[in-house]
Amino acid sequence: MSKRDILIEKYAADIQDKFGEQPNMDLLTKVTVGLGPSIYNLDSSRVSGSSEKELETVKNNFLIGKLGLADSSELLDAVNGIIDKYGRSDKNKYRAVIYYMLTKHFDKESVYN
Repeated sequence: MSKRDILIEKYAADIQDKFGEQPNMDLLTKVTVGLGPSIYNLDSSRVSGSSEKELETVKNNFLIGKLGLADSSELLDAVNGIIDKYGRSDKNKYRAVIYYMLTKHFDKESVYN
């Protein structure tokens, strides 16, 4: 099993434990692959829920840049909602999980097809 496969299994477990749903493994794999080598870096593989700058980065680079959504207050509301469900105090909020959940939230799975 590759290092990436091990991480994907860890992300899938987080989706099950924190969000109470079975992940779509194909979509989770595509989201993870889309993050490239950042998944292996301790800092870039996680999202800090307490950093406004970090949340803006998720909004601008992923929701607007990758998913093609129009800028609105709904975007940051969605990011904050996912962070709240994940657990704000949880230090290990994986970027791949948050991006996966946001992709599902906005019904943008087609971006990864």
